[in-house]
Amino acid sequence: MTDLPLLGVAIPTTTLETLQDFILSENRDLEIQDFCDADLLNGDWKTVADHARTLLTGYTGRLGIHGPFWGLNIASPDTEMRALNRRKHLQGIEVCEHLGATQMVIHSPYTTWSYNNLDNAPERKEYDRLLENCHDTMDEVVKRAEDCGVTMVIENIEDIDPDIRCALADSFSSPAMAVSIDTGHAHYAHGTNGAAPVDYYVRRAANRLQHIHLQDADGYADRHWAIGEGTIRWESVFRALGEFDSNPRLILELRDKAGILPSVAYLQSLGLAR
Repeated sequence: MTDLPLLGVAIPTTTLETLQDFILSENRDLEIQDFCDADLLNGDWKTVADHARTLLTGYTGRLGIHGPFWGLNIASPDTEMRALNRRKHLQGIEVCEHLGATQMVIHSPYTTWSYNNLDNAPERKEYDRLLENCHDTMDEVVKRAEDCGVTMVIENIEDIDPDIRCALADSFSSPAMAVSIDTGHAHYAHGTNGAAPVDYYVRRAANRLQHIHLQDADGYADRHWAIGEGTIRWESVFRALGEFDSNPRLILELRDKAGILPSVAYLQSLGLAR
């Protein structure tokens, strides 16, 4: 049983106060959620970060944050919006450096519209333009992340194509850019928009995959339910994860944090994780 993958959690600092022993007892991977809040990033974020560091005294696990994303799109066609995106993501890297975090989750720019329209022009103009916009936004952020030892992981949001995020990460040719999967987002894309099932997303990411948000859902909406409450086929997901050696952080990202411990127990009862 101890050979099973060790589950981590995505929680705000207030919940860290209640799950401190659970995390520290086995140095579980941790993703702190506070710093996606724009008002906090524009204000006294260091007080929150310092409180988290105090709660994590003695912690030797892998620490990350969810980066800013509300209202942001790293492929914005507007030059001024790209500058804002760049500044917000640089703020996220600054938080990582202050905390000693080594990973930051960022959001994919691809939409359901993208899937049907990026190649709807000669010479893939829209596809190439979107890549150019992403690089204009993120090249400076990637360089800063490299200098700080931070890896950004691109999370699927509306992505129907499981490969397109991987191609975006590869285009930076940097260890500071890798891939994340959110199981509920993939299941939504599968159930509502005809995308492949979740385990296919895992296989297509392969060893680019360094982070996964584990949440259950029904294929209709972004539920963030406790594991076992939805319809994701968890055996197939963990079977696919076992085919690669990138050792992604397995992060429970649940709307109701009371579901974290029951989710751990559920996956342990299936012999999939602990």
